[in-house]
Amino acid sequence: MRRLFENLILILAVMTAARIAQAQGAASVQALSPSENASDNTVEATPDTRDTPLDPASLLPDLPALPEAKATLIGGTILKLDRVQDRITLQLFGGGKTMAWFDGRTQVFRDGQPALLASLKSGERVYLDTILFDGMEFARSIRLRTASNLGESQGIIVAYRENRNELVLRDMTAPQLLRLRLTNSTQIVKGDRASSSSELVPGTLVAIRFAADGERRDTVQQISILAEQDSIFTFVGTVQFLDLHAGLLVLSSSTNHKTYEIHLDPSIPVDMSLREGAEVSAIVRFDHNRYVARDLTVQASSQP
Repeated sequence: MRRLFENLILILAVMTAARIAQAQGAASVQALSPSENASDNTVEATPDTRDTPLDPASLLPDLPALPEAKATLIGGTILKLDRVQDRITLQLFGGGKTMAWFDGRTQVFRDGQPALLASLKSGERVYLDTILFDGMEFARSIRLRTASNLGESQGIIVAYRENRNELVLRDMTAPQLLRLRLTNSTQIVKGDRASSSSELVPGTLVAIRFAADGERRDTVQQISILAEQDSIFTFVGTVQFLDLHAGLLVLSSSTNHKTYEIHLDPSIPVDMSLREGAEVSAIVRFDHNRYVARDLTVQASSQP
Protein backbone atom coordinates (compact mmCIF):
# COMPACT_ATOMS: atom_id res chain seq x y z
CA MET A 1 0.00 0.00 0.00
CA ARG A 2 2.77 2.38 0.92
CA ARG A 3 4.55 1.59 -2.37
CA LEU A 4 1.38 2.34 -4.38
CA PHE A 5 1.03 5.66 -2.57
CA GLU A 6 4.63 6.62 -3.42
CA ASN A 7 4.03 5.80 -7.12
CA LEU A 8 0.92 8.03 -7.19
CA ILE A 9 2.92 10.91 -5.71
CA LEU A 10 5.65 10.43 -8.34
CA ILE A 11 3.12 10.43 -11.20
CA LEU A 12 1.47 13.62 -9.89
CA ALA A 13 4.88 15.32 -9.65
CA VAL A 14 5.76 14.46 -13.27
CA MET A 15 2.39 15.70 -14.53
CA THR A 16 2.75 18.94 -12.60
CA ALA A 17 6.24 19.55 -14.02
CA ALA A 18 5.00 18.91 -17.56
CA ARG A 19 2.14 21.43 -17.14
CA ILE A 20 4.56 24.06 -15.81
CA ALA A 21 6.95 23.53 -18.78
CA GLN A 22 4.06 23.79 -21.24
CA ALA A 23 2.86 27.02 -19.69
CA GLN A 24 6.34 28.56 -19.83
CA GLY A 25 6.72 27.58 -23.51
CA ALA A 26 3.40 29.19 -24.41
CA ALA A 27 4.43 32.34 -22.59
CA SER A 28 7.69 32.47 -24.57
CA VAL A 29 5.87 32.08 -27.88
CA GLN A 30 3.41 34.80 -26.92
CA ALA A 31 6.26 37.11 -26.00
CA LEU A 32 7.83 36.60 -29.41
CA SER A 33 4.55 37.06 -31.33
CA PRO A 34 3.63 40.54 -32.63
CA SER A 35 1.02 42.20 -30.40
CA GLU A 36 -2.01 43.96 -31.69
CA ASN A 37 -1.09 46.86 -29.41
CA ALA A 38 2.64 46.84 -30.29
CA SER A 39 4.28 50.25 -30.47
CA ASP A 40 5.68 51.79 -33.67
CA ASN A 41 9.19 51.04 -32.47
CA THR A 42 8.74 47.30 -32.94
CA VAL A 43 11.61 45.95 -35.05
CA GLU A 44 10.35 43.77 -37.88
CA ALA A 45 12.28 40.74 -39.05
CA THR A 46 14.11 41.18 -42.39
CA PRO A 47 14.81 38.41 -44.87
CA ASP A 48 18.19 36.78 -44.67
CA THR A 49 20.17 37.90 -47.76
CA ARG A 50 23.42 36.19 -46.92
CA ASP A 51 22.97 33.76 -49.81
CA THR A 52 21.93 36.48 -52.35
CA PRO A 53 24.69 36.96 -55.01
CA LEU A 54 26.17 40.47 -55.24
CA ASP A 55 26.68 42.14 -58.61
CA PRO A 56 30.37 43.16 -58.75
CA ALA A 57 29.47 46.14 -60.97
CA SER A 58 27.52 47.64 -58.06
CA LEU A 59 30.78 48.02 -56.16
CA LEU A 60 32.36 50.18 -58.90
CA PRO A 61 32.01 53.97 -58.86
CA ASP A 62 29.97 55.61 -61.62
CA LEU A 63 32.03 56.78 -64.59
CA PRO A 64 32.04 60.55 -65.19
CA ALA A 65 29.91 61.87 -68.02
CA LEU A 66 31.62 62.38 -71.38
CA PRO A 67 32.28 65.98 -72.45
CA GLU A 68 30.03 67.63 -75.02
CA ALA A 69 32.66 67.65 -77.78
CA LYS A 70 32.21 67.56 -81.54
CA ALA A 71 32.39 63.97 -82.75
CA THR A 72 34.38 62.69 -85.70
CA LEU A 73 32.96 59.90 -87.84
CA ILE A 74 35.37 57.04 -88.57
CA GLY A 75 34.38 54.10 -90.72
CA GLY A 76 36.13 50.81 -91.21
CA THR A 77 36.30 47.08 -90.60
CA ILE A 78 37.08 45.72 -87.15
CA LEU A 79 40.55 44.22 -87.17
CA LYS A 80 40.95 43.60 -83.45
CA LEU A 81 38.94 43.93 -80.26
CA ASP A 82 41.03 44.11 -77.10
CA ARG A 83 38.49 43.58 -74.33
CA VAL A 84 41.19 43.65 -71.65
CA GLN A 85 42.47 47.14 -72.45
CA ASP A 86 39.18 48.27 -74.03
CA ARG A 87 40.60 49.12 -77.44
CA ILE A 88 39.21 48.65 -80.94
CA THR A 89 41.40 48.66 -84.05
CA LEU A 90 39.89 49.42 -87.46
CA GLN A 91 41.00 48.98 -91.05
CA LEU A 92 39.80 52.32 -92.40
CA PHE A 93 37.63 52.39 -95.50
CA GLY A 94 40.05 54.86 -97.08
CA GLY A 95 43.10 52.76 -96.27
CA GLY A 96 45.27 52.51 -93.20
CA LYS A 97 44.49 51.63 -89.61
CA THR A 98 43.38 53.49 -86.51
CA MET A 99 42.62 52.70 -82.89
CA ALA A 100 40.06 54.01 -80.41
CA TRP A 101 39.24 53.35 -76.78
CA PHE A 102 35.85 52.35 -75.39
CA ASP A 103 34.25 51.56 -72.03
CA GLY A 104 30.84 51.18 -70.43
CA ARG A 105 29.81 54.66 -71.62
CA THR A 106 30.19 53.64 -75.28
CA GLN A 107 26.82 53.08 -76.93
CA VAL A 108 26.48 50.34 -79.53
CA PHE A 109 23.72 50.28 -82.16
CA ARG A 110 22.98 47.55 -84.70
CA ASP A 111 20.64 48.75 -87.46
CA GLY A 112 19.57 51.57 -85.16
CA GLN A 113 18.73 49.32 -82.23
CA PRO A 114 20.76 49.22 -78.98
CA ALA A 115 23.20 46.32 -78.84
CA LEU A 116 25.90 44.98 -76.52
CA LEU A 117 29.62 45.59 -76.78
CA ALA A 118 30.05 41.85 -76.41
CA SER A 119 28.22 41.33 -79.71
CA LEU A 120 30.96 43.05 -81.75
CA LYS A 121 33.04 40.73 -83.92
CA SER A 122 36.19 41.06 -85.98
CA GLY A 123 35.45 41.62 -89.67
CA GLU A 124 32.28 43.66 -89.12
CA ARG A 125 31.95 47.02 -90.86
CA VAL A 126 31.30 49.74 -88.31
CA TYR A 127 31.18 53.50 -87.89
CA LEU A 128 32.57 55.16 -84.78
CA ASP A 129 31.60 58.56 -83.41
CA THR A 130 34.86 59.52 -81.71
CA ILE A 131 35.88 62.42 -79.53
CA LEU A 132 39.24 63.51 -78.14
CA PHE A 133 39.04 62.62 -74.45
CA ASP A 134 41.99 62.77 -72.04
CA GLY A 135 44.33 62.97 -75.03
CA MET A 136 42.93 59.80 -76.63
CA GLU A 137 40.48 58.95 -79.39
CA PHE A 138 37.41 57.66 -77.54
CA ALA A 139 34.47 55.90 -79.22
CA ARG A 140 31.33 57.60 -77.95
CA SER A 141 29.20 55.29 -80.07
CA ILE A 142 29.71 52.34 -82.41
CA ARG A 143 27.19 51.78 -85.17
CA LEU A 144 26.73 48.65 -87.26
CA ARG A 145 24.48 48.57 -90.28
CA THR A 146 23.53 45.16 -91.66
CA ALA A 147 20.67 46.31 -93.87
CA SER A 148 21.60 45.88 -97.52
CA ASN A 149 19.62 48.82 -98.91
CA LEU A 150 21.81 51.53 -97.35
CA GLY A 151 25.55 51.98 -97.32
CA GLU A 152 28.51 54.26 -96.82
CA SER A 153 32.00 53.72 -98.07
CA GLN A 154 35.32 55.43 -98.62
CA GLY A 155 37.85 54.58 -101.26
CA ILE A 156 39.86 55.49 -104.33
CA ILE A 157 38.26 56.20 -107.70
CA VAL A 158 39.35 53.67 -110.30
CA ALA A 159 37.23 55.04 -113.14
CA TYR A 160 34.24 57.23 -113.89
CA ARG A 161 32.30 56.34 -117.05
CA GLU A 162 30.23 59.40 -117.80
CA ASN A 163 28.37 57.80 -120.70
CA ARG A 164 27.05 55.13 -118.33
CA ASN A 165 26.90 57.30 -115.19
CA GLU A 166 28.98 54.63 -113.47
CA LEU A 167 31.57 55.15 -110.77
CA VAL A 168 34.09 52.36 -110.11
CA LEU A 169 35.56 52.52 -106.60
CA ARG A 170 38.23 50.54 -104.78
CA ASP A 171 37.25 50.15 -101.15
CA MET A 172 40.29 48.97 -99.18
CA THR A 173 38.13 46.59 -97.13
CA ALA A 174 36.17 45.05 -100.01
CA PRO A 175 37.51 42.10 -102.00
CA GLN A 176 35.97 43.41 -105.25
CA LEU A 177 35.57 46.78 -106.91
CA LEU A 178 32.36 48.69 -106.20
CA ARG A 179 30.30 49.75 -109.21
CA LEU A 180 27.89 52.54 -108.37
CA ARG A 181 25.35 54.44 -110.46
CA LEU A 182 25.03 58.22 -110.43
CA THR A 183 21.72 60.00 -111.10
CA ASN A 184 20.66 63.60 -111.68
CA SER A 185 20.04 63.92 -107.94
CA THR A 186 23.53 62.75 -106.91
CA GLN A 187 25.31 65.49 -104.96
CA ILE A 188 29.05 66.03 -105.43
CA VAL A 189 30.80 68.20 -102.85
CA LYS A 190 34.36 69.23 -102.14
CA GLY A 191 34.83 70.69 -98.70
CA ASP A 192 32.03 73.19 -98.16
CA ARG A 193 31.31 73.86 -101.83
CA ALA A 194 29.49 72.05 -104.60
CA SER A 195 31.58 70.27 -107.22
CA SER A 196 30.95 68.39 -110.45
CA SER A 197 31.65 65.04 -112.07
CA SER A 198 34.68 66.56 -113.86
CA GLU A 199 36.61 66.12 -110.59
CA LEU A 200 35.89 62.38 -110.36
CA VAL A 201 39.29 61.39 -111.71
CA PRO A 202 41.21 58.17 -110.99
CA GLY A 203 43.29 58.25 -107.83
CA THR A 204 40.94 60.62 -105.98
CA LEU A 205 39.95 59.72 -102.43
CA VAL A 206 36.20 60.05 -101.90
CA ALA A 207 33.53 59.22 -99.33
CA ILE A 208 30.16 58.12 -100.67
CA ARG A 209 26.63 57.47 -99.46
CA PHE A 210 24.55 55.12 -101.55
CA ALA A 211 21.32 53.10 -101.51
CA ALA A 212 19.86 50.22 -103.50
CA ASP A 213 17.14 51.30 -105.91
CA GLY A 214 14.10 49.32 -107.03
CA GLU A 215 16.22 47.39 -109.52
CA ARG A 216 18.65 46.42 -106.74
CA ARG A 217 21.45 48.60 -108.14
CA ASP A 218 23.63 50.74 -105.87
CA THR A 219 22.72 54.37 -106.53
CA VAL A 220 24.95 57.13 -105.18
CA GLN A 221 23.26 59.80 -103.11
CA GLN A 222 26.33 61.92 -102.29
CA ILE A 223 30.04 61.98 -103.16
CA SER A 224 32.47 63.92 -100.96
CA ILE A 225 35.87 64.58 -102.52
CA LEU A 226 38.43 64.21 -99.74
CA ALA A 227 41.80 64.35 -101.53
CA GLU A 228 43.17 64.39 -105.06
CA GLN A 229 46.33 62.74 -106.30
CA ASP A 230 49.47 64.72 -105.29
CA SER A 231 47.43 67.23 -103.26
CA ILE A 232 49.40 68.89 -100.47
CA PHE A 233 47.95 69.25 -96.96
CA THR A 234 49.17 70.65 -93.68
CA PHE A 235 48.07 68.79 -90.56
CA VAL A 236 48.56 70.08 -87.03
CA GLY A 237 47.70 67.94 -84.03
CA THR A 238 48.68 65.31 -81.50
CA VAL A 239 50.48 62.05 -82.23
CA GLN A 240 48.17 59.25 -81.08
CA PHE A 241 50.23 56.32 -82.33
CA LEU A 242 53.83 56.00 -83.51
CA ASP A 243 55.74 53.12 -85.12
CA LEU A 244 59.12 54.30 -86.41
CA HIS A 245 60.03 50.82 -87.67
CA ALA A 246 56.97 50.79 -89.93
CA GLY A 247 57.33 54.52 -90.65
CA LEU A 248 53.80 55.25 -89.51
CA LEU A 249 52.11 57.72 -87.16
CA VAL A 250 48.47 58.48 -86.43
CA LEU A 251 47.69 62.15 -85.90
CA SER A 252 44.59 63.65 -84.30
CA SER A 253 43.98 67.02 -85.95
CA SER A 254 43.55 69.97 -83.60
CA THR A 255 41.51 71.84 -86.23
CA ASN A 256 38.79 69.37 -87.28
CA HIS A 257 39.41 66.64 -84.63
CA LYS A 258 39.69 63.97 -87.31
CA THR A 259 42.29 61.21 -87.23
CA TYR A 260 44.79 60.77 -90.05
CA GLU A 261 47.24 57.98 -90.74
CA ILE A 262 50.50 59.46 -92.04
CA HIS A 263 53.37 57.50 -93.56
CA LEU A 264 56.88 58.83 -92.95
CA ASP A 265 59.06 59.29 -96.02
CA PRO A 266 62.39 57.53 -95.30
CA SER A 267 64.24 60.50 -96.79
CA ILE A 268 63.09 63.02 -94.17
CA PRO A 269 64.95 63.25 -90.84
CA VAL A 270 63.06 62.22 -87.72
CA ASP A 271 63.19 64.52 -84.71
CA MET A 272 64.46 62.61 -81.66
CA SER A 273 61.73 64.22 -79.55
CA LEU A 274 58.99 62.69 -81.72
CA ARG A 275 56.82 60.51 -79.49
CA GLU A 276 53.22 59.63 -78.76
CA GLY A 277 51.45 62.62 -77.24
CA ALA A 278 53.72 65.17 -78.97
CA GLU A 279 52.22 68.14 -80.80
CA VAL A 280 53.41 68.17 -84.41
CA SER A 281 52.96 69.98 -87.70
CA ALA A 282 53.12 67.83 -90.84
CA ILE A 283 53.19 68.77 -94.52
CA VAL A 284 51.87 65.74 -96.37
CA ARG A 285 51.17 64.67 -99.95
CA PHE A 286 48.30 62.42 -100.91
CA ASP A 287 49.94 59.58 -102.83
CA HIS A 288 47.41 57.21 -104.42
CA ASN A 289 45.76 55.86 -101.28
CA ARG A 290 47.75 57.31 -98.39
CA TYR A 291 49.19 60.47 -96.87
CA VAL A 292 52.99 60.71 -97.02
CA ALA A 293 54.83 63.23 -94.84
CA ARG A 294 57.21 65.54 -96.71
CA ASP A 295 58.11 67.49 -93.60
CA LEU A 296 57.44 66.87 -89.90
CA THR A 297 58.09 69.36 -87.11
CA VAL A 298 57.67 68.74 -83.39
CA GLN A 299 56.24 71.79 -81.64
CA ALA A 300 58.54 73.48 -79.14
CA SER A 301 56.05 72.88 -76.32
CA SER A 302 56.45 69.10 -76.81
CA GLN A 303 60.23 69.07 -76.80
CA PRO A 304 61.98 67.98 -73.57
